[in-house]
Amino acid sequence: MTLYTTVPLELVLEGWSAGQETMIEIEQGAVRMLVAPVAPGIGKIVRLLSAPLEAYLLSSLEPGRLICYGAAEQRTIVDSTPISAGEWGL
Repeated sequence: MTLYTTVPLELVLEGWSAGQETMIEIEQGAVRMLVAPVAPGIGKIVRLLSAPLEAYLLSSLEPGRLICYGAAEQRTIVDSTPISAGEWGL
């Protein structure tokens, strides 16, 4: 890859070596997703790992959305009930 720019190399590569943000895997009902914590119990959806096909069409589960996944102590299984369209705001 070739990058032609007048911007100094230090500015272009700033943050390149910084570590990736921590992510946790949570499960809400039948949906397993990768979430980047934003605040205790709140996270930003990075991607769905496994879910029913209709869950991929729900706007409430799109990447970048904020979700509540419980207290900071809870990290994996939050709810074991299956999802329905009404639960996710459709």
